[in-house]
Amino acid sequence: MTNRIFNFSAGPAVLPGDVLREAQQNLLALPGVGMSILEISHRSKPFEDILAGCEADLRALAGIPDGYKVLFLQGGASLQFSMVPMNILTSAGSADYVVTGAWSQKAVKEAKRVGGVKIAASTEAENFTRVPRQDELTLDPGAAYVHYTTNNTIFGTEFHYRPETGSVPLVADTSSDMFSGPIDVSKYALIYAGAQKNLAPAGLTLVIIREDMLARTPKSLPTMLQYPVHVENGSMYNTPPVFAIYVMRLVLAWLLRQGGLAAIEKVNQRKADTLYAEIDRTEFYKGHAAADSRSRMNVTFRLPSEELEKKFAKEATAAGLDGLKGHRSVGGIRASIYNAFPAEGVDALVQFMREFEKKNG
Repeated sequence: MTNRIFNFSAGPAVLPGDVLREAQQNLLALPGVGMSILEISHRSKPFEDILAGCEADLRALAGIPDGYKVLFLQGGASLQFSMVPMNILTSAGSADYVVTGAWSQKAVKEAKRVGGVKIAASTEAENFTRVPRQDELTLDPGAAYVHYTTNNTIFGTEFHYRPETGSVPLVADTSSDMFSGPIDVSKYALIYAGAQKNLAPAGLTLVIIREDMLARTPKSLPTMLQYPVHVENGSMYNTPPVFAIYVMRLVLAWLLRQGGLAAIEKVNQRKADTLYAEIDRTEFYKGHAAADSRSRMNVTFRLPSEELEKKFAKEATAAGLDGLKGHRSVGGIRASIYNAFPAEGVDALVQFMREFEKKNG
C-alpha cells in the first residue's frame, strides 16, 4: 500500500509525513554513521548528540527554565502513576487528585498504594462530560502536590485553564495534549507524558521535573524508580528507547519548522473548530463533552443509535477514515486529531459525516 489513509487513532497516533520519510530514508544507515539507528549504541557520540538535541529542542519549544530536569524514560504514563507518588508523596502525607476520567482514576489507585489521597474534585457523576471549574476544587493547602490530567483522551475533555494551587506543587499528566500549544512549565513542579500521541512512537515517556522535587525521593526506592538516579545518569541508567528518542528528535524539528507551539496551537484550534461546527450543525450528531470542556485533540460524539454508530465506524474505515470507533467507556465515535493530523483529514471526515447523515438521518 502506497496511499496513506487518515489515521484518527487515539494512540499510538499519526506522525508527520516528513518525519516518517526522513526516518525511512535514514533507517538503513544514519548519515555519517554507517549503521541504522536500530543498531546504534546508546553510549555512542551520535546518539549522545541526538539525545542532547532532543532536550535542547524541548527546552526551546516550551521555554523550559533553568532549574528543571528533562528525563527520557520508559513505562508510559502508567508507570508515572506510581513513580510520582513514590518520589514526592511521603507515606505520612497526602496529595490532592482531580478526577476527570479513566486515566486520573488509575493515577489515584496507584497513589493510594503509597500514601494518602484526597479527591479535590470529580465529574464522574456526570459521566466525565466536563472538567471541574476552579471554584469546584477543594484543595488542601498542606497537600504534598495537586495532580490533574490536562486532556482526557477517552471522554474528549480538556482543561482550558491551569488550576491555581497556591504554594502546593502542581503535577500534570499531559500525555494527550503535550506540545499541542504553549505551556508555562514554570507553573508546574512535575509534568509527564507518554510520547505516543504528539511526540514520538510508543515506548518513550517524557518527564520534566523541578529540581527541588528531587530531594523528596526516598533512598529506599528501587533504583530504577528514583528520579534522581535518572537525572544523575542523563536518562541512561539503563538502555533508553533509542529509536523513539530519534523519532522525537525529528518531530521536534518538524514542530520548530511549523513555527513552534503558538503556531501549532492555531492549526489545532482550526481543525477542532471545523469538526465541532459540523457536530453542532445538526441534531443527528451529539457531542459528549460540554462546550466549555471540549478537547482539541480528541473529539467524541454520538449518533442516534448504537447500530448507526457501528455502521458509521465500519463505513468510515472502508472510506479510508480509520480509528473512529469510540472507547468502550463512552461508545459512539472518537476522532483524535493530534498535531500531525492533517487538516484535509478533518475535511474528509466532515464530508463523510454529511453524506452519512443524508443516507441515514
